[in-house]
Amino acid sequence: MSLRFIYGRSGSGKSYYCFQDIKRKIEEDNDKKLILLVPEQFSFQSEKNLINYIGEKAVSRAEVLSFKRMAYRVFNEVGGITHRYMNEAGKNMLLYGILNELKGELKIFNNAADKNGFVSTLSDIITEFKRYNLPPEMIKEYLEAAENREDNILKGKLQDIYLIYSKFQDSIKEKFIDEEEDLTILADKLKESKYFDGSYIWVDEFFDFTPQEYSVLEQLLLKSEKVNITLCTEGLNGGEDVDNLDLFLPVKTTEEKILEIVERNNIKYEKPVKLNCSPCYRFKNSKELSHMEKNLFSFPYEVYEKYTEDICVFQALNEYSEIEYTARDIIKLVRDKNFRYKDIAVITGDLQGYESLIQAVFTEYGIPYFIDKKVQVDNNPLVIFILSSLEILNKNWNYESVFRYLKTGLAGVERDEIDIIENYVLANGIRGKRWIEEKDWDYKILYGFDLSEEKEAEQEEKLNKINEIRKKITEPLIEFHNNIKGELTPKNLCLELYNFLEKMNIASKIENWIKYFNKVNRLDKINEYKQIWDVAIGLMEQLVEVMEDEKLNSKTLENIFKSGFEQYELGIIPPSLDQVLVSSTTRLRSHEIKALYIVGTNDGIFPSVLDEDGILSDLERESLRENGLEVAKDSKSRAFEEQFLMYVTLTTMSEYLRISYPISNEEGKTLRPSIIISRLRKIFPNLCEKSNIIKEEEDIEKVSSPKPTFNEFITQLQVGEDEIDLSDIWLSVYNWFMNNKEWKEKFINISQGFNHTNYAEIVDTRRVRKLYGSKLNMSVSRLEKFSQCPFAYFIRYGINAKERKIYKVSTPDIGTLMHDVIENFSRYIEGENISWEQIDENLCQSLVSAMIDEKIKDMKGSILNSSPRYKYMTNRIKDILSKSMEVISKQISRGDFEPSAYELAFGFNGDFPPISIELSSGERVNLIGRIDRVDKLENEDATFVRIIDYKSGKQDFSLSDIYYGLQIQLLVYLDALLQEIENTMKKQVNPAAMLYFNMDDPLISTKKEMTKEEAEKEVLKKLKLKGLVLKDADIIKAMDNLISGYSDIISVRVNKDGSPSKNSSVADLEDFQLLRKYVRKLIVELCEEMLEGNISIKPYKKSNYTPCGFCDYSPICQFDTSIKGNQYRFINDKKDDEVLQCIREEMKE
Repeated sequence: MSLRFIYGRSGSGKSYYCFQDIKRKIEEDNDKKLILLVPEQFSFQSEKNLINYIGEKAVSRAEVLSFKRMAYRVFNEVGGITHRYMNEAGKNMLLYGILNELKGELKIFNNAADKNGFVSTLSDIITEFKRYNLPPEMIKEYLEAAENREDNILKGKLQDIYLIYSKFQDSIKEKFIDEEEDLTILADKLKESKYFDGSYIWVDEFFDFTPQEYSVLEQLLLKSEKVNITLCTEGLNGGEDVDNLDLFLPVKTTEEKILEIVERNNIKYEKPVKLNCSPCYRFKNSKELSHMEKNLFSFPYEVYEKYTEDICVFQALNEYSEIEYTARDIIKLVRDKNFRYKDIAVITGDLQGYESLIQAVFTEYGIPYFIDKKVQVDNNPLVIFILSSLEILNKNWNYESVFRYLKTGLAGVERDEIDIIENYVLANGIRGKRWIEEKDWDYKILYGFDLSEEKEAEQEEKLNKINEIRKKITEPLIEFHNNIKGELTPKNLCLELYNFLEKMNIASKIENWIKYFNKVNRLDKINEYKQIWDVAIGLMEQLVEVMEDEKLNSKTLENIFKSGFEQYELGIIPPSLDQVLVSSTTRLRSHEIKALYIVGTNDGIFPSVLDEDGILSDLERESLRENGLEVAKDSKSRAFEEQFLMYVTLTTMSEYLRISYPISNEEGKTLRPSIIISRLRKIFPNLCEKSNIIKEEEDIEKVSSPKPTFNEFITQLQVGEDEIDLSDIWLSVYNWFMNNKEWKEKFINISQGFNHTNYAEIVDTRRVRKLYGSKLNMSVSRLEKFSQCPFAYFIRYGINAKERKIYKVSTPDIGTLMHDVIENFSRYIEGENISWEQIDENLCQSLVSAMIDEKIKDMKGSILNSSPRYKYMTNRIKDILSKSMEVISKQISRGDFEPSAYELAFGFNGDFPPISIELSSGERVNLIGRIDRVDKLENEDATFVRIIDYKSGKQDFSLSDIYYGLQIQLLVYLDALLQEIENTMKKQVNPAAMLYFNMDDPLISTKKEMTKEEAEKEVLKKLKLKGLVLKDADIIKAMDNLISGYSDIISVRVNKDGSPSKNSSVADLEDFQLLRKYVRKLIVELCEEMLEGNISIKPYKKSNYTPCGFCDYSPICQFDTSIKGNQYRFINDKKDDEVLQCIREEMKE
């Protein structure tokens, strides 16, 4: 029994030396067993390589084993497996049950069972303890020895882990064997085994081992004739202390531990074999890669002066262009340099972030690829179907669980039927027991508080269809739910679930999906869906065996299944031999790679940032090690390993290396390149570097597979716009496509869209009349909508497109409620002869609260009482309205203007007629509306009126917006009122003000304590009336009797003589008249544009604001300033005096 190390740097030929050594032993023709021990992921490739190097003799004489395969061999020989294996999913389910059982006894993890991912984290720590040979008894011993230590959190964690771990071991005893115990049992059973007696063993491709694996190695060293272990290191340490900054620290630590085993057992230590790199075996065809291997992590380093061809760095604008470059370069390698796809690997430190991009781009370029990762099953439709069928019962038929169930495609409901019932459910807020009530649904579709109903005949037809769909959904679920109510054994619960799956014909539906995936050549999906049924059934079987005698309810069953599925991963077999390998930097370990692409070589990704993870912190792990318990490495130790892993990754390929990094991500955030990039630049001053940021790629680089080349060709044609000047390369590409029938047809079809401008053509006037009606009767807000964007107006009011109806309180609904309450409040105090001066905070709160409660009671559906969220919203509305009425009363009390009307409607059925304006065609437009409040001031000579418009959202006044037609409501309302009074009263009537009042209960910021009076004064300032006031000192004084300087009531500041200052929002009578005339002219212009069929996609833009950000119709118009014909209507924010001057000039014309 002896040990020999075979060592050398990465690529020095250690594996090749082992193969040669095995070949020599075979040629010696003795009957000793020859064993090659490699990591599990290397076993298939190593068998293949062994046969390639040695020939058929290797099959009969030499055997490739992993630790897992070795356990299987030994257990078959001497026994050892007396029970079924428990997989990770079964472990998770059992741990969830144990956590619930021990709830009252646990100190730290008492309420952790239902937290997402905790069960998996707990499973990981138990797995770690088993791999590090730490049974529950050792934890108990540590706790007893640590009784007087101060680290209560660590002790609390270990106490909980001990209880859970012990219970776990007791639960599986006599029933199962945990997969993680295989190597512990193997180390023990090797003592009885004769299989490895006198054998020769080569251990290759490991850089470290777990304590379990060290125990197995110790037995192999004792049993065999000779054990050879390869080490990836430049030199051996020979028992000396290891430098923490040494690149090969992990390997030298491994050497040290193996030598301890050798010394402990008095095993012969043979002279090590050192393999030199001059050049390294792997890099014999590339001086550049050989130089990089030696110098990338060496200090000091040697510089390579020549221009590099085998190594190149690509700087990309973003991740997409980075992967596109990678795809083109792969195509070029295969096409021009005779590489096979299987010779190529693409790796990244962020596989999750790059996976979908690689799938999309490689598919477009026709590159076959295999993504080397385990597939999580928790997103598979069958898993979602099972969990949501339970969740529907446990969450009382809530919307999310019901439609998650329906959208799996397994519920036996068609897609269009799901859409129909989903729209109905959302519109009527259906949930809970209403799904399973006996009577048919007959709820009418409502808009918020709008009580209008559809025609009865249409309703009946729709409701019949909806109720048919509802029965199709609920009947099988109700039967299933009735069968699993209460507490049942796992066996009975799983039997009922299985029967439900059978009745729903799930297995047959999965078979149909597999047939479909076969047709579309989705081999990865075929692989997944072929396994998923067995996964679900296997999970049920494990649950029945693990928790056979316990009683569970449906909620516990759902959580147990979640824990089980969460841990389940499917191994996917590569569907083809010749394909690009896509992997993470941590999984790639193949030496059959000729060309390597490293994408996402950014700071924090490669190398990755290592954080503390799991149940134990770094400090806690250090404390355990100091007290004799060996556990897995902390993040600091793993950081030292990271450099070695980077070294191994960067030396995996033999001929060709491409490293790329984007400078920004999809959100536009700047990304920094990895330190590896700067290191390469120092070692290779003439490093090949490419970029697509400033310099465009050459045309020839863009010619690859037909599909992406075709897309690029179309781009070339579009760039030229009117003049197309193609290079010789693109002319050749054009000729190739024209000579191919399929691509020629595509080109002809696409070329017809070259002149697309996204321009909405003018609608014929006859159609306009049909859309808008022969008479134009509209609200002012509709006119403002047209002014904002004619196309948005056309979609909303022309073709009457509406959003999906949803049972909710919208902003307009709240506004309507608040207006109604203010009106009722005002009329109440008027009817009760309560003066505005008498109103105080208590009266406002009591009256508003009672009125809102009464309003809610009268509402059909009582949506504001339907959930805690809406009840909170109701209380918030009460607070806002109470504060608003308090402020309104003070605003009225501080002046001489008296309210004379509330909710004054002008229109055909209003308090007075609509505003009727004649167009140039002789047609008339009738404007209708409702004025929230009218205040009057009477004197001997004239009547002065002001209008107040209540706003539930923030609204500022802008003369500039009036000029552009964006905010004409107040002015039109004032004009309507003045016109009516002038027609019915004999004495003079003048405008005093048009004002907005923002309903709110504002927060007051202060750096010091405030009295109640000071706080009320600040609130008054915050809620002052905003708008335009008559430039008259007496009128201003009549609105705020206490005005001095800045007013607390209106947006006016007065000078010492009482006159308004320059920055006040005021206008004289002449300007008010001018504005009235101008707005009538503007209405004529807007209406005539409308009737002429203007539906142009022309939203306005003022500063950085545009209504597009809040428009429901953006997906329809597809407005894009990069498309010809799509431009904003830019608006300059003018000062008040500029606006008035512009209007004067326009009115003179």
